[in-house]
Amino acid sequence: MKNVIITGAAGLLGSHVVTAFRDKGYAVTAMDAVETEGCLKVDLTKLDSAIEAFSHADCVAHIASIPRPVGYEASDIFSTNMQLMFNVQAAMEHNGIDRLVFASSFSVLGLPFAPRPVKIQYFPVDERHPVAPQDVYAVTKWLGEEMVEAWVNRTGGAAASIRMPWIQTAASFPKDVVPRRTRTESGLDLWAYIDARDAASAFVAAAEADLKGHRRFFISAADTYSEEPTRALLEKTYPGVACMSELDGFSAVISNSAAEKIIGFKPEHSWREY
Repeated sequence: MKNVIITGAAGLLGSHVVTAFRDKGYAVTAMDAVETEGCLKVDLTKLDSAIEAFSHADCVAHIASIPRPVGYEASDIFSTNMQLMFNVQAAMEHNGIDRLVFASSFSVLGLPFAPRPVKIQYFPVDERHPVAPQDVYAVTKWLGEEMVEAWVNRTGGAAASIRMPWIQTAASFPKDVVPRRTRTESGLDLWAYIDARDAASAFVAAAEADLKGHRRFFISAADTYSEEPTRALLEKTYPGVACMSELDGFSAVISNSAAEKIIGFKPEHSWREY
């Protein structure tokens, strides 16, 4: 039986990742800052607590963070998210853990919270596209990836940074997405989402893949969250931006190609089945 440590295990993504690893036969050590059944309550912003809570494992899935810039002080977002990454890596090194899967975000592109317009250069967006974070949350995700890069260089470990859009379930979609998708600002999301089950499966796949070094890649549902065809959305919201593929029907404008090559990821779920 393989062992995995999951931080932020009580949250929407974390709880699905816990389930996905357990379903694959892993022994899971679930950690969160809040007291929840099945989770070890640990304040991972305290280095001593992180080192004490960790033990040897085959992989760490690092999900814990302040998950958005809205509703939090910028200084708290920065200090919390950066301290979490530092402490998790220090605890891994202390316990000889050499594989890390990091919950990054498509917000490294600058969207959807940037205070100034973000220039998207082409669609579908892939890993070659420049990153341009502005808001503090996006900055912590980009810096988190850079810290993962440094950790790999320092330790020789293997890591994946998974850049995810809005994570959804059948329960959250009508409440969170449906009221937003007809608004102009939906273009700032790139109309992108991913079902929580698919996101969780990507973490398991990354833990089991033959990774060398640090790989950064996007994942997305195969479709947009919009009821309007993708080409019409792009012509209206991003006129003149080059399209590198057909993007017919309701195709997503974030590419899964690298994720498929690196970890064999293919999304299986759509809001249309909700």
